[in-house]
Amino acid sequence: MDVRQLTILRELAERGSLVAVARALHVTPSAVSQQLAALQRTCPVPLTEKRGRRLALTPAGEALAVAAVDVAAAMDRARTAVAGHLDSPDTEVGVSAFHSAALAWFGPLLTALDGSPPLRCADEDVAQHEFPALVADYDVVVAHRPEAGPSWPARRVRVVPLLVEPLHVAIAAGHPLAGREHLTVADVAGERWISVHEGFPLAGALDVVAAAARRPLDVVHRINEFFVAASVVASGDAVALLPSRTTRPEPGVVLRPLADVSVNRRVDALLRPEALARRSVRAVLDALREVAGTAPELG
Repeated sequence: MDVRQLTILRELAERGSLVAVARALHVTPSAVSQQLAALQRTCPVPLTEKRGRRLALTPAGEALAVAAVDVAAAMDRARTAVAGHLDSPDTEVGVSAFHSAALAWFGPLLTALDGSPPLRCADEDVAQHEFPALVADYDVVVAHRPEAGPSWPARRVRVVPLLVEPLHVAIAAGHPLAGREHLTVADVAGERWISVHEGFPLAGALDVVAAAARRPLDVVHRINEFFVAASVVASGDAVALLPSRTTRPEPGVVLRPLADVSVNRRVDALLRPEALARRSVRAVLDALREVAGTAPELG
């Protein structure tokens, strides 16, 4: 049975005529008749009968009209519950983030929110095309991609920008180039490089450097975790591109920007459209923007 049809039956019981029902609901008498006919098709006994020129309810119709009152009350409670859920500042929010953002931001985010709303945090470092699917499991998904790469599928997710983060060249502190404040593509194009695995978000970042160098780079290691990559850089075996604001390199590693080419990654929050209706989710997004906006650039 359709709730709208039950509402019309209840109105007929209380108002006594099709015309009065139509006037109250701002529809035509014909539309009221069509809804009653559709409701009748779902019932095995007559709900209405003609009494002179007036359409009246049968005993079965009267019984159903009384039950419609309970249905209306239940629907009102359901709407109130939904509104309360959407407007509550204390509804739990699930947040996922790739490793470096989780490390840099989860602690400050939890501190800033101080339990309201409560957070359910998880690290999810996945291939770039897999980030949008995570919104099925989390309310807020912190994702990243090269600035020069393809954007997120706007039809599937809402995108809230958090940070455009420069990627700097990470080199060993004892490297001959470590004393310079800035490097050029020509300085580093001939180095041995560390990259992430194919398909992961920053795999395309080295393509920007290679295009500027007009030659392929010598990628000798594939390492997704930035701290592992930094430890290899510290050994002097290779160099890497590392984020300048969300990854603090270990001792023995310095970060130097490229002066002649801009290599950045975008860090965004991805959500299902309906998640933005929740007050608690909006509070988390506001806190995330604040945390991301105050992240210092590392050197």
